[in-house]
Amino acid sequence: MTRATTSTLLSPEQGGPVKRTVLPSGLRVLSQSVPGFRSVTFGVWVGVGSRDEPVQLSGATHFLEHLLFKGTERRDALEISASLDAVGGEMNAFTGKEYTCYYARVLDSDLPLAVDVICDMITSATLTPEDVESERDVIDEEIAMHADETSDHIHDLFAEQLWGSSPLGRSITGTPESVAGLTRRQVVGWYRRRYTPDNIVVSVAGNVEHADVVRLVRKAFERHWVSAESAPAPVRRGSGRRVPTYGGVRVHRRDVEQAHLVLGMPGLVRNDDRRYVAGVLHGIVGGGMSSRLFQEVREKRGLAYSVFTFGSAYADSGMVGVYAGCLPKKAPEVLDVIRGELATLAAGGITPDELLRGKGQMRGSVVMGLEDTGAKMTRIAKAELVYGELPTVDEILGRIDAVTLDDVHALAAELYAGTPALTVMGPFAENTDKFTL
Repeated sequence: MTRATTSTLLSPEQGGPVKRTVLPSGLRVLSQSVPGFRSVTFGVWVGVGSRDEPVQLSGATHFLEHLLFKGTERRDALEISASLDAVGGEMNAFTGKEYTCYYARVLDSDLPLAVDVICDMITSATLTPEDVESERDVIDEEIAMHADETSDHIHDLFAEQLWGSSPLGRSITGTPESVAGLTRRQVVGWYRRRYTPDNIVVSVAGNVEHADVVRLVRKAFERHWVSAESAPAPVRRGSGRRVPTYGGVRVHRRDVEQAHLVLGMPGLVRNDDRRYVAGVLHGIVGGGMSSRLFQEVREKRGLAYSVFTFGSAYADSGMVGVYAGCLPKKAPEVLDVIRGELATLAAGGITPDELLRGKGQMRGSVVMGLEDTGAKMTRIAKAELVYGELPTVDEILGRIDAVTLDDVHALAAELYAGTPALTVMGPFAENTDKFTL
């Protein structure tokens, strides 16, 4: 059998140590040692998300995430939750469009328990017919709750508008109809096909020794995959063809007190070299209280309580956008101001002072965002699973410092000239002519 291989990704002098071991099964184990902490965050990342689902399995990845907490061959649902509650630990999971993560934060002395419980869930979920049916109702409740959170739900509606019927345009949770149509056989098949060692990254950060982590992970997984030999799945890359995007205006009538607007357009793919320029631009346009949109929309005109920019990047597509929540009667004016500011920025209207503030904001968010073990665990896992590189924090700060005013102007001109899509939610007729592009 092929032996495990271990390498050092970052030395202590580079902000580590961060070490990586590849087991014969293809399963990867990464750790970042932080000796001054008494906590540890342990995560298992599976390289499957909602965008991997064929339409007939829409919502299956998220459904499966729920079901893994319902019971294993060794533990029922209560025993899974009680085991970490008993030591003051925290455990949760989330499903994204390109990956799924299960994680726990515990005292360093309780890492063996966290590894045992989460790896047991990953390898030995029972997925009983009774659990499938009961959890189907829970997911219906989650979908309904999310729809009631209008400021969140509008982002799902915008993604659907921008990306249409492609997997990126579909909701991670699926719809009540798609969830109702999922059979236990389909979910079990999805589990067995996708939850394989070559598609899994284990990531740990905190007061740990890498050799101890590898030993614990081996013990947890070897009974299930001891004879498996495989190379790790490659980093997810785009095919070179971007996912098609669509523009236009779509109004969703909802009898609510506040109107919600999302104006957006195609953005950068995840590994675009200009992603640091995009981060600086985000801060300038709508990333803080001194940003252009916050000042113009809220501070100077008092048109909205909340206004901010957002973005997401995937292997072969991306988006940038602006969200605003305001009184319905002010919505057309808010939209006009936002469009005017984006046009000004695209035409080269960014000042040197704004550039400095945007760079400073991004530097601060990078450094302060890594001040806990959960953030460190996530950073090294994503480096392995989706980015394919792990730059040091100093290297990241250097890339931010290298951003010039010309870089930001060029990217603003490119992004804000893209075909826009506008999603509106509020007490408006769906065929209204109040909103145009």
